[in-house]
Amino acid sequence: MKIVQTDPAAIREAAAILAQGGLVAFPTETVYGLGADARNDQAVANIFAAKNRPQLNPLIVHVRDLESAAAYAEFDDRARALAARYWPGPLTLVLPRRANGGLSLLVSAGLDSVALRVPAHPTAQALLSGFDGPIAAPSANASGAVSPTRAEHVAQSLGDKVDLIIDDGPCTIGLESTVVDLSGETICVLRHGAVTLEDLTREFGTVADATADTDGTVKSPGMLARHYATNRPLHLNARSAAPNEAYLAFGETGPTRAAATENLSPSGDLTEAAANLFAQLRALDQPQFTAIAVAPIPDHGLGRAINDRLRRAATPS
Repeated sequence: MKIVQTDPAAIREAAAILAQGGLVAFPTETVYGLGADARNDQAVANIFAAKNRPQLNPLIVHVRDLESAAAYAEFDDRARALAARYWPGPLTLVLPRRANGGLSLLVSAGLDSVALRVPAHPTAQALLSGFDGPIAAPSANASGAVSPTRAEHVAQSLGDKVDLIIDDGPCTIGLESTVVDLSGETICVLRHGAVTLEDLTREFGTVADATADTDGTVKSPGMLARHYATNRPLHLNARSAAPNEAYLAFGETGPTRAAATENLSPSGDLTEAAANLFAQLRALDQPQFTAIAVAPIPDHGLGRAINDRLRRAATPS
């Protein structure tokens, strides 16, 4: 494992590793991704092995722009409208996969669809340009664990399983992308993120919320019942914490007996809370605490995405 600061030399080195079938962790505006050549079966299989990820769980393929994306999936008017509005940015589109697109079938986990995103982060864009190809990239952490928003989180979680980590500081959004399924007749949210359900409904009318579907079909990353999990159990909607517990607060808080406290946003700002969520969960996930008590989070806008992550993290194994 090697960690390098982002610069043109780092981009060239990372692109060469990807071309040789290796794994590169890189920052996006959402979380750090574990990237491999999305056309290379063995490289994509190495992602699943490094993360110990179930192969029923599809991967997101990152591309440079809409023109690149159209080579791998069928875009209808809805998809083009969403791409025009939110790309580059924290939105993933699940679309019918082109049979002759050249992507590894492993990225789709046996489905006839593919998940595509155009990231906005300058380092991610530089890597996509330098590599000049599609990069399959789930979050750069062990499967089911807390997602990484800093380079050191990747190193702690994956170690030598990744060939190179590009360090460009903390991710600005801090939650994985919103995933919208357009493979059927209805616009359907499969994972909540910074592009909120309210945003989509306001601009595109009726939008279904399938994030709680439990029929066993995993059409998108982030749909497994247990995900983003800490080692310490989580107690959600807690107004206080016991002396042997850590407390993840939100907004103004009074005195607490907690052994340690982090505050997602003292001012009650959901954007700040999302950016801090995974880093603060990691900071409190320590052996000396029996549990992590989590304050109530408003369940609207970006708060809906935060609560989705917390509920899945709190699901028993």
